[in-house]
Amino acid sequence: MSREETPAAVKDRWEEALDRELEQLRECQKSRELSSCLACPEVLGCPTRNRYVNAVYESMNKGQGGGFEF
Repeated sequence: MSREETPAAVKDRWEEALDRELEQLRECQKSRELSSCLACPEVLGCPTRNRYVNAVYESMNKGQGGGFEF
């Protein structure tokens, strides 16, 4: 089951926040006719993308903080 197919009742607050930020990101890309943030000249300072990235990290660590090793 993909992330988008997960029933709403199963999602925690971090997943819900991630969904909201993903929707905002997609709306921004659509309004700019882009398929990726990397094609946008504002990618490095973009508050929409920064909120999305932060939501991804928070959904991964469930608000526990800390760094990520890739």
